[in-house]
Amino acid sequence: MSKPRNRTAPARVSTAMLAGALLITAGAATFVVQVVVGDADRAWQAYLISFLLFSAMAHGALLFSTLMHAVRARWSGPLTDLAEAFSAFFPVSLLLFLGLFLGRTHLFPWIGHDLHGKEAWLNLPFLFTRDAIGLLLLYGLGLAYLYHALWFKLSTRGPEGPLGRWLLRRWQRRPPDAERYGRRRTVFSLLYMLAFALVLSLLGYDLVMGMDPHWYSTLFGAYSFVKAIYVGFGGLIILAAILQLRGSQGYAIAESQFHDIGKLFFAFGLVWADFFYAQFVVIWYGNIPEETAYVIERTMTAPWNRLAWTVFIVCFAAPFLILLNKKIKTVPAAMVVVCGAVITGMWLEHYLLLAPVYYQTPKSLPLSWIDGLIALGFLGLLMTTLTIYLKQFPEVLRTRVEERH
Repeated sequence: MSKPRNRTAPARVSTAMLAGALLITAGAATFVVQVVVGDADRAWQAYLISFLLFSAMAHGALLFSTLMHAVRARWSGPLTDLAEAFSAFFPVSLLLFLGLFLGRTHLFPWIGHDLHGKEAWLNLPFLFTRDAIGLLLLYGLGLAYLYHALWFKLSTRGPEGPLGRWLLRRWQRRPPDAERYGRRRTVFSLLYMLAFALVLSLLGYDLVMGMDPHWYSTLFGAYSFVKAIYVGFGGLIILAAILQLRGSQGYAIAESQFHDIGKLFFAFGLVWADFFYAQFVVIWYGNIPEETAYVIERTMTAPWNRLAWTVFIVCFAAPFLILLNKKIKTVPAAMVVVCGAVITGMWLEHYLLLAPVYYQTPKSLPLSWIDGLIALGFLGLLMTTLTIYLKQFPEVLRTRVEERH
């Protein structure tokens, strides 16, 4: 039974790589053409929005693994393995962030304007330096956690991919102490979660809230990293569901495990909505013009109000009503649809926060096919990095159905 499965696995990997390559080509070609001879402003703005979304997804997915390890959750084994695969996007994310510097004149509308005392914080050298250091710290801690986690997996299951075999040979030359590696893994998991909250808050302040330098919210940092957890768990559920439906190399998890991560996804959807409401109601009752103008423009003035209602329905109202049903959370195909809709809605939410800064009083919603194709290019990058990771460490797919104890 296992032989036919192994023969079809390379074809499936090739299909995923081909799909990712096509999406990358379409997105990159659209971006380059628009920057060179088209609408460079729109291209760079779409680049920023997609960078924020897909990087946050990778950050939030790995957080699932660190969180499950820290609390010693025994039910999450196969899902933890997949969550760690999202760390393959970290190097790509760092390069994409550095690429933002090339489009700085198209992205930061406050350049050359009076910032009313915020010049010490909002200046490009300092902004890119602190954000780059933050991302390096976050990614370094995430990869250090992954390194120690892989030792426990590869030493017990046996590596099958080339990178896994190289790592095991390296470890065999100087065998690690299991107890010491276990402590380090726990320390790195805790440090990653701390850095996650701090760095995602910083990116939210600098690359989203800071685009409108006259508006501020002390809760925006927490709102940013909770949103990353929401989309990260959604991305993990989609990957697990697709592998389960395709029977990729025998990958399978129990209904109870789908139900558990579905409950976590549902819970963080509520937390995300609560953080939005907490910001909204305080600003509304405070009624300070510098604060209310930002919210009123995005929720009550056309055409942004229609987009705001779309985000509310797609990211909160519909998932809330659908996921109240226990059975839905155990159906992989249904969860792919729900989580895919939420991630799409979060892409629109990023657009809603940033686009009013770039498009002053538009008559209609300024979304275009350019935004969509560039986003698909980023999706292709994420798909490709996940596929490469699973090809290098195929043993993470060779799991048994584990019922929760």
